[in-house]
Amino acid sequence: MSNEATVHPGTAKPAGDGNIASYIDHTLLKPEASEAEVLKVCAEAAEYGFKSVCVNPVWVKTVTTALKGSGVLTCSVVGFPLGATPTDVKSFEARGAVLDGADEVDMVINIAAARAGDKGALADDIAAVAETVHAGGAILKVIIETALLTDEQKVLACQAAVEAGADFVKTSTGFNGGGATVDDVALMRKTVGPNVGVKASGGVRSLADAQAMIAAGATRIGASSGIAIVKGEQGSAAY
Repeated sequence: MSNEATVHPGTAKPAGDGNIASYIDHTLLKPEASEAEVLKVCAEAAEYGFKSVCVNPVWVKTVTTALKGSGVLTCSVVGFPLGATPTDVKSFEARGAVLDGADEVDMVINIAAARAGDKGALADDIAAVAETVHAGGAILKVIIETALLTDEQKVLACQAAVEAGADFVKTSTGFNGGGATVDDVALMRKTVGPNVGVKASGGVRSLADAQAMIAAGATRIGASSGIAIVKGEQGSAAY
């Protein structure tokens, strides 16, 4: 399903104005989003050439249908936004999203396990979802929720994600305070190495923000200010 084969998740192209859209997951995750708003985001993604549209699972079928033939991927979330969901439920949710047409799945880790230093529990949780997602031909991004972790815990979570077979690590949900920082992206890139993607999400609102994240090692940007970013303007959205 995914078109990631054309550019390895861990390999970024130069972050020039001309290709910045190809880094962006155009995102609409607010719980009150309407069908009209979802379809508007899809139309924008097709117009600007964003990498994907990222929505809650209830909208995956709608997005997949709307994006057909556009070249834009469908992305959804699992265990979102808290991560405090049993592993089998995360796997079930991921399977449903992929069956509905998701090319990519962004899952939230067991944040409590990361804070407790329980790498085994983290890896087991991620591996189960990775197996489900990969079986459906999709890719898995793992949200570690950097705002709630120390640097040591961030490293642990990234290591667990790599060991469990994740395709990407991702900074934030955008729902638990904080967001992507250059320092966190650089730390995550250093930890996962060159062959795993790093997604910066939360608070990326301008072209300068996006370019700084890419320079630090991000290969994907999650943003609801995607249009402002590609236009060189300042976005105001929280995510």
